Amino acid sequence: MHSTKRPAQTFVLLFVLLFPFCTNAQNYVLDKKIPVPGDGGYDYVAIDQVNNHLFASHGTEFNVIDLATEKPIAVIQGMKGVHGIAIVNEVNKGFISDGRGKAVVVVDLTTFKIIKTITLPEEDEDGIIYDPYSKKVFVFNGDSKSTCVIDIDKLELVKTIQLDGGPEFAVSDGKGLIYNNIEDQNCIKVIDTKTMEVKATYPLSPCGGPTGIAFDAANKRLFTGCRTNKGMSVVDAVSGKVITTLPIGAGVDAVVYDPATKLIFCSNGDATTTIIKQESADSYKVIQTLATQVRAKTMALDPRTHKIYLSVAELVPGTRNIVPGTFTVLVYKMEGM
Repeated sequence: MHSTKRPAQTFVLLFVLLFPFCTNAQNYVLDKKIPVPGDGGYDYVAIDQVNNHLFASHGTEFNVIDLATEKPIAVIQGMKGVHGIAIVNEVNKGFISDGRGKAVVVVDLTTFKIIKTITLPEEDEDGIIYDPYSKKVFVFNGDSKSTCVIDIDKLELVKTIQLDGGPEFAVSDGKGLIYNNIEDQNCIKVIDTKTMEVKATYPLSPCGGPTGIAFDAANKRLFTGCRTNKGMSVVDAVSGKVITTLPIGAGVDAVVYDPATKLIFCSNGDATTTIIKQESADSYKVIQTLATQVRAKTMALDPRTHKIYLSVAELVPGTRNIVPGTFTVLVYKMEGM
């Protein structure tokens, strides 16, 4: 006689209690700042999930941070001007792009010792990724407008592929295709890793100056960050069609996607990271503009903790000169975690 109302009342009570947590469930907040020694410039950061380490490029060296303690544990030194690192756990090697050294430097992922320096004929080695389908590393050369393909076992140059434009970030679909942003031509080059040739070119209008790129394997969607129009474009990876473009901050560099939370992160040089929610394959909305730090524009995502890591240093006002002793990795986490 008195039991019919309680379930509804209980539901209302639970909804009221849980509503604040539901609405803020994917809000990101600052977790901590990790001080890192050294005063060089900085570029890409990357995570070795197998060994739970973060690698941060830093002038002529790479700093290694243990993600369990979130403290620096090693420094890889002796290079001339590093940019990125491709993590290849199956051979326990990291492949570092040394742009000023015209080389890829191969290191052991557990001892951090240099194994080999592969000298290359191209200029300005910058972005670098591993393609598990071909079992090759691709290093993208900005000034030479090309990519060099490296065998992970022989540690030798296999082929150089001309791109006819300045390459930025690239991503592999794991099934034989690489998508590479061409910044000065506002397009994506699709590289077939079976034939080692450019298979297609996707125009990105209204996107201009594409930099960072991420891939959603389940929906075959590409997310590309564009500096000129301050936007992130969603692209159908099969057809090359631009589905939608969302507003982001200025000076975007990295873009990462978390398939578990359906969040896309665009780290911008204007001291923001734009966080976008994927509601479906073709529906997206900006849910947060996260305050970071000026020129905190490169980023890595830990898919296990859903934390994001951004490297940055303070600058002398009015210049791009780094204030000594200020290099830091900023850590942001989902609120409540």
